[in-house]
Amino acid sequence: MNPRDDKFRRALEAFVGVTFLEGNSVQRLRNGVEIFPAMLEAIRLAERRIDFVTFVYWTGDIARQMATALAERARAGVSVRVLLDAVGAHSMDTGLVQQMEDSGVEVAWFRPVTRWKVWEIDHRTHRKILVVDDQVAFTGGVGIAAEWEGDARDLSEWRDSHFAVRGPAIDPLRSAFISDWRDAAGEMFRGDEIPARPAPAGDVALGVIDASAEIELNTAGRAFEAVVAVAEHRLWITTPYFNPSERLTQLLVEATERGVEVRLMIPGDHIDKRVSLIAAQEQARQLVEAGVALHRYQRTMLHLKQLVADESLAMFGSVNFNERSLFKDEEVATVAIDSGLNRLLADDFVDDLDACEVVLDPDELHRSTTEKVIGKLTTPFQGEM
Repeated sequence: MNPRDDKFRRALEAFVGVTFLEGNSVQRLRNGVEIFPAMLEAIRLAERRIDFVTFVYWTGDIARQMATALAERARAGVSVRVLLDAVGAHSMDTGLVQQMEDSGVEVAWFRPVTRWKVWEIDHRTHRKILVVDDQVAFTGGVGIAAEWEGDARDLSEWRDSHFAVRGPAIDPLRSAFISDWRDAAGEMFRGDEIPARPAPAGDVALGVIDASAEIELNTAGRAFEAVVAVAEHRLWITTPYFNPSERLTQLLVEATERGVEVRLMIPGDHIDKRVSLIAAQEQARQLVEAGVALHRYQRTMLHLKQLVADESLAMFGSVNFNERSLFKDEEVATVAIDSGLNRLLADDFVDDLDACEVVLDPDELHRSTTEKVIGKLTTPFQGEM
């Protein structure tokens, strides 16, 4: 079959409006031990421009290394723009911000919390995008903090993946950065800064979903619904914050009823936010009773965000399988129609199963009346990283 006729691609093109670009390569980077050296190397090789947006920028060796590398490139004459979410990066060392600014880095804050703009507090940029020249873009779930360093060997090292994209799909990833940069800094670009067209780098078709916050379901949410509705064989979903809409929950139930193997991997006892676990349990009972295999990752905090569907689709990015990501935050997701990447992420899923406990009995999810009330009250605010 012609890859252009893949059922997921056609559903996303026709029903969601996703534009797929040919000629890309995707490198999966597993955990901080692979992610951060690749990002730092790309920064240090930059010649013209670096654009970087992140929700989380906290503390640790990587926080210092990243700031130092960005500052050095700015001093060398590279145009460096860093966009930080004012809520997600509020605990960042101010000395690192000063170091970057003193070196010529343009630092902007996305929607600083102000008393008279309370309506903006709950609207964050949750994106993680690094674009270096027209050569490579990085996206996925990783934050800049000590928690992501290492190789997920113990509780101090979180499990996550990030992805290096080369080829034409760099452009829409940069565009997602520009969307938030304009919101925060008031400018898009100058006429003499138009980048070169990224050269083809492989044979992977990629669709980048710029999921900006909306009143109703954003494009990432509609993409999730389309993929779940079209799947025929398997849906393996990994998400750190699980709180889907009633519609998405029903689509997952319907998928199991038509014979799709639906597996869901979420954090276990080491989730970083107790309210997230409580909120997830509101939908988990319905799914387990319908036949969804629910796996809880026990080695450390699971922060990975990815979806594998049948034998062709792989989806990754900053989007959580929850209402905040699908209704409120600025997000970015990338969809690959590629059997090789599909197999690789499926293998990762199977490998992570070794660190999981499966929930077989819905009664395991029993909670006290007090917990249920807390779950209902905290649902609108949970799952923000």
